[in-house]
Amino acid sequence: MEKLLKTALEKGLSGEGISKSEALEFSALPDSAIFDILPVTGRIREFHKGNEVNICAIVNAKSGLCKEDCSFCAQSVKYSTGVNEYPILSPESIAGAAVEAEGFGAREFSIVTSGTRIEKEKDISALEEALKSMSNATSVERCASLGIMSKDTLKRLKAGGLQSFHHNLETGRSFFPKVCTTHGYDEDVNAIRAAKELGLFVCSGGIFGLGEAWEDRIELAETLKELDVDSVPVNFLNPRPGTPLEGASYLTPLTCLKIIALLRLMLPVKDIVVCGGRQVNLRDLQPLIFAAGANGMMAGNYLTTPGRDPKEDLKMLSDLGLRPRGH
Repeated sequence: MEKLLKTALEKGLSGEGISKSEALEFSALPDSAIFDILPVTGRIREFHKGNEVNICAIVNAKSGLCKEDCSFCAQSVKYSTGVNEYPILSPESIAGAAVEAEGFGAREFSIVTSGTRIEKEKDISALEEALKSMSNATSVERCASLGIMSKDTLKRLKAGGLQSFHHNLETGRSFFPKVCTTHGYDEDVNAIRAAKELGLFVCSGGIFGLGEAWEDRIELAETLKELDVDSVPVNFLNPRPGTPLEGASYLTPLTCLKIIALLRLMLPVKDIVVCGGRQVNLRDLQPLIFAAGANGMMAGNYLTTPGRDPKEDLKMLSDLGLRPRGH
């Protein structure tokens, strides 16, 4: 282990990152090794990212009625979950949520919509108006998570003020068919490539705890490295009643920290942002996400579940000697 961690530190500081074979060796370490790993990942994170933490926030701008069958998602019409269902919020409501998020330290704010993609003209126009309102009312970075978008529509939204595009791959290519059968993995990959080609800042990561193996987690990280995404959102499954994964229990706090560490070691210069499922899965170990390599977190509420009070997150950062980026 000592040799592996020495190599990981060297490759992390250089920006190269560990190889697939080294990642597989890392994944075989026991969870109890995390306390030997944290000094390495913490140093790499601080070397490349300093002591600033990216805080992002979202608004669930269109909820439910999704035709996809992602096994973890409460918004699919395939499952009876009792989730709220509503069309796209008004531009004023979206801008108001962005103002609120900026008030608790968010540097980036994302408009998130359910469904495979946004394609109706009235919805695209509403998003354009929302982006304009956000630009006038706040200084937050304007992001959107809208599904498998065409390059032409993304280009239009970029002209309207979109700066960042979020689209998760969710898991590794090999495991994906066990998570979703209603669209192919390459559709997601191509959406990311289109956003990169347009010069948008691209956030893409996944959700862990679906029953995937460490090999699947490594495969996802390799794909993200190949696509050269800018930021990697890390979600941990918070099982939703009514979904196929409602009884899933694959994660421990130490496993979550090890997943974050793996991503930092494989993607040493990228932003790694811990998002959904943070409180439920990490519990009292939440402050250790930064030692594990994260340099960002989502604050406020998630899509269909509540987050904790952002004031608690800001206090946590202060206690750790960290500060929100841009503040």
